[in-house]
Amino acid sequence: MNMTRRSLVASGLATCMASTFGSRSGAAEALPPVRMGVSFKAANATVINLLIGERLGYAKKEGIELGLVTTGSIGAMLAGIGQDTFECCGVTISMMAPLLAKGQLPPITAIYEFTYPYKWDIAVKPDSPIKTYEDLRGKKIGVESLGTTTYPVTKMVLSRIGLDPDKDVQWQAVGAGTTSGIALSDGVIDALSYFDTGFDQLEIAGIPFRILPRPKSIPLIGGFMIGARREYLKDHRARLVGFGRCIAKSTIFTLANPAAAASVFLDMYPGMARRGASRSEAIDTIVHAMKRRIQHYQPPYPGAKLGSMNSDEMRLEADFAGFKNLDISPLYTNELIDDINTFDQAEIVAEAKSFKF
Repeated sequence: MNMTRRSLVASGLATCMASTFGSRSGAAEALPPVRMGVSFKAANATVINLLIGERLGYAKKEGIELGLVTTGSIGAMLAGIGQDTFECCGVTISMMAPLLAKGQLPPITAIYEFTYPYKWDIAVKPDSPIKTYEDLRGKKIGVESLGTTTYPVTKMVLSRIGLDPDKDVQWQAVGAGTTSGIALSDGVIDALSYFDTGFDQLEIAGIPFRILPRPKSIPLIGGFMIGARREYLKDHRARLVGFGRCIAKSTIFTLANPAAAASVFLDMYPGMARRGASRSEAIDTIVHAMKRRIQHYQPPYPGAKLGSMNSDEMRLEADFAGFKNLDISPLYTNELIDDINTFDQAEIVAEAKSFKF
């Protein structure tokens, strides 16, 4: 199937974008929506595999309409799922475990992992004598904040290679975005611990750095999952299978042709283009912004199917959050994964590679 931007628009698959990415303009029939709440303030290219399935026609083929609701905070997102404002929401085990332990978790279960661990790295200046994590002994490491996940995760990594993260290194909060990169470039810190898309931002800003090779003992934590209301899972299983299949297809499409996926995303969110940039420049910027994150779209476990959740990973995440004795079995299920993956991946790859934009 040779798809193009023009054919998508002409065939009526183009969508009217607002707080959701469904809501097809002029649709002949109303399809049941599957809406997903997220905690960020606006859609962005790092979750492109949640977004483009509507525009590519995958949702319509499943008999559903996709929707994204940006809530701006985790609290607002959890309130929304608890009030049935949307059917699904973005979750992590480390987010759900404390709420489960307190009896405050909304009735949701994770059904699909759409971004897998591990997302953090440590960078140094290109000419730094630091070559390995072991060389960080006695050095000053910057993190965006001592209150973000980056800080405790990096401490865990250092402890696994024999460093005492409280004694052998110094920590400094340097802020997010280009501020953190400038702190590294100016020598305020010796190394910067940051996450994948953050490093993409620094590259776009032209800040030079070199990422240290990861130790073999990296903890596989930090996966992002789709949580569904349990009642909805019981009553509308087929819709959630279709939702998951849309994401799986979009994942394969994006990996096969990132520029095509970026083009579709730009059609959905034209405001993402930098003012004065040409379309090709805007697409290149989006591809760059998502290049590290899409590396985490497939499971790092041999033979694992798209979207599946590894029990060891789930347990490690709960332990990391401080809940080693908590029964986390209610927090996730792989019961939909086999049905979600009943599509021809090669067909999606061919579609992506032949996409014209």
